[in-house]
Amino acid sequence: MNPRKFLAELKRRRVYSVAITYAVVGWLLVQVVTQVFPPFEIPNWAERLVIVVIVLGFPIALVFAWVFDLTRHGLVRTEDMSSAARVDISPPANATTEKSIAVLPFNDLSAAKDHAYFGEGIAEELLGALAKVDGLRVAARRSSFWFKDREAELGEIASKLNVGHVLEGSVRRDGNRVRITAELIDACDGFTIWSETYEREMHGIFALQDEITRSIVDTLKLKLAISPSAPPRSTDAYDDYLHGLFYSDKSTEEALRRSLEFFERALKKDPQLSRAWTGIAKSWLWLADAYAPPLEAYPKVREAAVRALQLNDEEAEAHVYLAETKRILDWDLDGAEAEFNRAVEIEPNSTPSNYFIAALYAARGDRDKALAYLQRTSKIDPASLWVSNFACELYRYFGLYDEAIAAGERALQLDPTFAHYGEPSLAALYREMGRFDDAIALYKKAHDFTGRPGFGLAITYARMNRRKEALQTLEAAIVGWGYRPGDAIAHVHVVLGAHDDAIRELERACEQRSSSLHGVGIAPEFVPLRSDNRFLSILQKIGLEPEKVFAATAP
Repeated sequence: MNPRKFLAELKRRRVYSVAITYAVVGWLLVQVVTQVFPPFEIPNWAERLVIVVIVLGFPIALVFAWVFDLTRHGLVRTEDMSSAARVDISPPANATTEKSIAVLPFNDLSAAKDHAYFGEGIAEELLGALAKVDGLRVAARRSSFWFKDREAELGEIASKLNVGHVLEGSVRRDGNRVRITAELIDACDGFTIWSETYEREMHGIFALQDEITRSIVDTLKLKLAISPSAPPRSTDAYDDYLHGLFYSDKSTEEALRRSLEFFERALKKDPQLSRAWTGIAKSWLWLADAYAPPLEAYPKVREAAVRALQLNDEEAEAHVYLAETKRILDWDLDGAEAEFNRAVEIEPNSTPSNYFIAALYAARGDRDKALAYLQRTSKIDPASLWVSNFACELYRYFGLYDEAIAAGERALQLDPTFAHYGEPSLAALYREMGRFDDAIALYKKAHDFTGRPGFGLAITYARMNRRKEALQTLEAAIVGWGYRPGDAIAHVHVVLGAHDDAIRELERACEQRSSSLHGVGIAPEFVPLRSDNRFLSILQKIGLEPEKVFAATAP
């Protein structure tokens, strides 16, 4: 280890802090001993013994600081730097002087432990407010909240999210009374630079959120040049909204449908709560394809997004969801692009804004724009399984296998079970690389967790010329999904060489309005169809320019 790295490691292990603290406390103890022992006629040898023990204890304390770390989870062995590097989930980041912060979900200290949704909701509201502050980069919700219930030190969290500050806190609800503690920590040295405890009635919760935001901005010496959002008129509606938000970030059908119930309940209490309409659009978007047929779900996404924007045109996420309906229901890619750009204009550091526009540009063959927005998304949301899995898929489409492997393995580290809506993109990458056993192992792992066979496994069997297993897996996947997603089935048929069947399924996908249909132009599995006029006609029908799309993935 060179001197610079050694000094950095001393700082990471907090050896400097222990040395300074020990020296100060030791000096104070020596002063006490030399002043107190003589009046009580304590022998000189005892005084000298205490001083010797203090001196000898200094190197022991430094060694102890190097090996162990006293954390909020107890005494733990400090992770070796090389080990930390091996499990690092964050993408490479350039050094920056910008102010940056991660907002962790606030711990629920309520007696019944039934207000986790409230702690997450408060944290998300603060995160949203801080994200609008000029000169402050805020880690996205999915990345910050990934660390919930994980025994990770603040230094590790800050390193993986590439932020200089961490905001954490706790909430305690007792009827209509709420107690909130917030603490802003400098991640470089682990010291608290601001903390406060508040007690309020629920009707004062909105003013309290603004107060915390302003305190953080003042502490970081930034300028708050935004007006606080108009609070909901009903605190009961707001409580239901936070409940809905909590469930809308879960991956199961039950949780997503439960989120709809809370959002609708909120709107009954406050019909002007635009964010509840945005929440409904979000929940239906994630129900679509995975749990509900697209033609059932996307009209509801559109209705909710439009209602949200009628109440507040500054709802960036609502613009994203409206854009998706224009892309999927209308095949209006120009209209979708305009809505995505509006979302990015309102919230340039929003994950949905950057994620969805990256996917649109990739599908249209705008490779450079797609990669630029993908990299922005990865920087904003480095600890998101959703983003990492998507990045692996997009990099694979463009033939960037090194980048795809890095993103796919990061997704695997984030969640080894692949507990998300789709399938592990890393498995598809392994298939393209001829690593069939590795691909099958990942697909089966996802199947074991979700209970739903994946189409990717059928495609893999087809690539291995195991036709019977491919068709059996395909039928099982169709039964598991509950309907026939045409583009996914077409993947299997084209690999099996059944091009007529593949075209028929793609036409079915057009009728179904499958959300992933726009990806078939750049997906390597569909290269054998590129000379088929029927395939070109389908791409043109859904708003793509075949020559431009094919050129984007040319070697």
